[in-house]
Amino acid sequence: MDEEESKPLLLDDGNDTFNSNNQKKSVFGKRKNKIGVVDTFNSIDLLFNQTEAEEEPDYIVSVFVVTFDTRCGNMVEWSTPSELDLSSIEFKAMPSGAHTVESDFIYFRLNNLFGLSCFEKMRVNSVEERGARMKSVGILASTYTTLFRHMQFLEMQVRHHLQTPGNYLQLEEFYKDRHGVLPPLVQQPSNANHIKNTNQFPHMKITHPAGCFSQFIKFFGENIFVLWKLVLLGKRILFFSPPPIGVVCYRVYCACCLGKVAVNGFEHKTPKPYFYINVADIEDVENELNYIACTTERIFREKSRLYDIYVDNQVIVSTDVQSKDLLKVNKVDKEKYQNLLNHRNDLLFHQEIGDDNVPTEEEVYQSYFIHQNNQLFETLMEAASSRDKTLTEDHIKAMGLDPVGDRHFIMDLLELYAIDVMLVVDNPCCPV
Repeated sequence: MDEEESKPLLLDDGNDTFNSNNQKKSVFGKRKNKIGVVDTFNSIDLLFNQTEAEEEPDYIVSVFVVTFDTRCGNMVEWSTPSELDLSSIEFKAMPSGAHTVESDFIYFRLNNLFGLSCFEKMRVNSVEERGARMKSVGILASTYTTLFRHMQFLEMQVRHHLQTPGNYLQLEEFYKDRHGVLPPLVQQPSNANHIKNTNQFPHMKITHPAGCFSQFIKFFGENIFVLWKLVLLGKRILFFSPPPIGVVCYRVYCACCLGKVAVNGFEHKTPKPYFYINVADIEDVENELNYIACTTERIFREKSRLYDIYVDNQVIVSTDVQSKDLLKVNKVDKEKYQNLLNHRNDLLFHQEIGDDNVPTEEEVYQSYFIHQNNQLFETLMEAASSRDKTLTEDHIKAMGLDPVGDRHFIMDLLELYAIDVMLVVDNPCCPV
């Protein structure tokens, strides 16, 4: 894996608002595409708050150290507060296969909390430890959007505990300074499964020079629009990768971003990020109707009841025979992907000539998908409220979709949201 790609990327600016009080910045002119379908990038406006948002509190509820013992395996070496149940955290903070890498970072979920841990392996001249000492130092909080702030501290602490095990004073002081109120067990995570606008969606801004969203799009290429449709349909999506898993945790976050919607009055089924999961999470995910997660454990491949979509590296597999049509990249998908690349080149040009009034790549990509989603659902709502309640080929083109190649996707979307319209499209028998 490229060294640059494995570095931490996500930062939070606490600002993901889209409302009439924000300032609009249009960056690029309109592009004409080759197949007569509206390019959804044409009218994108990037919206920004004019004032800095108030910094989100940390709400850290636990600090812990996990170690690998040659006789007992993964185990919690130390944690605070002692009354908090951390059952199975030793397998989340130190993933299966972690011994194959020198270092990693892991985002995960434990009950209604979110966690971040930093793992590191150090060579030691010890027969008892079999030549290697492995530890993870991590934190738990009520939201994942502020965890990034402590990445550097956790990296320093895991090295400290590898070199001088047993000294927890710095971690105790950190917890005293940063701890928050433990939320009730019945409380849902801050990214609840149903929201009405993106203002309520946890947002992490990418400020690293190689941002995770641009990497995500580059990694999947044209298939990014296959993933986009699967996310909008609320599919249970599981990414598989051997360690390091940190960058794959970012793919979970980016996949969730593909489903952002900012349409007033529309109740959208927002994907639930689980981040890293292992066999200890089977009972939890088996009861979820909609989640996105990643794992290093190949045994999940055999447990197809737990997911709808399995993504192994860049290969996307569906457990449902009827959904396999959704995995095909159609002509409009290819056209939209090329448009994304063209606009990225335009953005880079504006940045090279020193234009200060341009957004980042991450803002462009996220605005693109929010705009596309808004356009799609607004068109569906408009058709549903019309007198004849019909969805025509012109409607579908206005949504940036292929009237034939996306027929299955549209039908599934109408069924999922119980939208009462009749689909009227010519030549449905000849998908692209």
